[in-house]
Amino acid sequence: MAPSTPLLTVRGSEGLYMVNGPPHFTESTVFPRESGKNCKVYTFSKDGTLFAWGNGEKVNIISVINKGLLHSFDLPKAVCLEFSPKNTVLATWQPYTTSKDGTAGIPNLQLYDVKTGTCLKSFIQKKTQNWCPSWSEDETLCARNVNNEVHFFENNNFNTIANKLHLQKINDFVLSPGPQPYKVAVYVPGSKDKVTMLWNKKATAVLVIASTDVDKTGASYYGEQTLHYIATNGESAVVQLPKNGPIYDVVWNSSSTEFCAVYGFMPAKATIFNLRCDPVFDFGTGPRNAAYYSPHGHILVLAGFGNLRGQMEVWDVKNYKLISKPVASDSTYFAWCPDGEHILTATCAPRLRVNNGYKIWHYTGSILHKYDVPSNAELWQVSWQPFLDGVFPAKTITYQAVPSEVPSEEPKVATAYRPPALRNKPITNSKLHEEEPPQNMKSQSGNDKPLSKTALKNQRKHEAKKAAKQEARSDKSPDLAPTPAPQSTPRNTISQSISGDPEIDKKIKNLKKKLKAIEQLKEQAATGKQLEKNQLEKIQKETALLQELEDLELGI
Repeated sequence: MAPSTPLLTVRGSEGLYMVNGPPHFTESTVFPRESGKNCKVYTFSKDGTLFAWGNGEKVNIISVINKGLLHSFDLPKAVCLEFSPKNTVLATWQPYTTSKDGTAGIPNLQLYDVKTGTCLKSFIQKKTQNWCPSWSEDETLCARNVNNEVHFFENNNFNTIANKLHLQKINDFVLSPGPQPYKVAVYVPGSKDKVTMLWNKKATAVLVIASTDVDKTGASYYGEQTLHYIATNGESAVVQLPKNGPIYDVVWNSSSTEFCAVYGFMPAKATIFNLRCDPVFDFGTGPRNAAYYSPHGHILVLAGFGNLRGQMEVWDVKNYKLISKPVASDSTYFAWCPDGEHILTATCAPRLRVNNGYKIWHYTGSILHKYDVPSNAELWQVSWQPFLDGVFPAKTITYQAVPSEVPSEEPKVATAYRPPALRNKPITNSKLHEEEPPQNMKSQSGNDKPLSKTALKNQRKHEAKKAAKQEARSDKSPDLAPTPAPQSTPRNTISQSISGDPEIDKKIKNLKKKLKAIEQLKEQAATGKQLEKNQLEKIQKETALLQELEDLELGI
């Protein structure tokens, strides 16, 4: 039986309602529209079969399949809802309050049995951050952070703490996905730093984005960020990002074998890395700050939202081929449909209070459906109904834009300001930044394991010593001029060879100059200096230049 099309849930000043997914886009009868502005929160279960929402009076649960009300709880102030992975528990959170006399408030985190509707346990959870307990996928394990400890519960028995993990000042933790054995990544903060931890789907490695408030180099007002790779087999490395600047986004492919990072001062770079932290494909530079893999992992969208203009690049990451370049102006939200074919973009309040609405795209760039909220209304939230992995099979990628009855939109081109003195003069097409083109890095990436900090430091020392020896050797080389060079000539000018052919002598001289420049670049890189892309490309040509020089000298 073919799976049903995912529903869209829409929440805004026009109320809460559901819309049938492609190709119909009509209002769904699964959920009768709730009018009014009182709906503060909604959520689906992980498999999309249950739906819960809070309307300012109660929190309700319905079955999406049977369209029937299952339970209703008196929680008028609930602002956060979450189902456990197997739909056993509904977690609800209300803002924590204390009484006027300063006495402790009542528990504000409730865990309800979805089957019976009874409250299994209530906790005091003061902060919204990390309010929801974390479950393993089979729900045999549940964990929450309590006063610098991680408390573990087994089989949804919240009356007994099965185990505790105590480290000084635990700030955050992330439970691994997938089957047993379960792992947990924990973070103990330094003085002025914070981290984001990202497990891959197979729970074999975690990526850590570490941020500090101060950039010691003074290059960035926003502090400094680094990306770290930690594998469960003990390997770890600092991911070497070849462009300085912020790390905007890092995302794992669902295959768990590669990840994409978007980083660097604008125009930002985007690069795919393998599990050795070697670059596999470099997408060059562009106006982007986010990356989104499709559910099947075979398509990647690079996008520039927020203060950027909404440009999207849709890539086939099996063949590293660009599929489309649509523009979703003013977008504040992006989500892949579980079918791996359709994309949702939206402009929501309060981030933007004008031009609210949403669009449904095909990944080939066609707009299939568009809804603009009336000017006196606002859109607050819109999202897809989730489905479990494997429900929708992966389809062959197409590059031809699918037909659509919705007219395509031409992006608005902002005219650059021109001072009055220049308005009657010809416009020069000068660029502030030269954008780098995409580049396949597979042939350049090695087979070595990722280097630790110590190994990287030792490697740089070794390369610096090697470069110094080569420099000394070149000073003693018989190819150097036996007499002192004039002041206007570079210090290490290479002498002419004695082939007797002026053209060959000229080529040999030029090749040696290039190789000398490469040695100097390698020495700079060994001391830790960040090289430009064109300088790295020069170093990569060293082998070919040496071979060419050898061929010419053998022909002398």
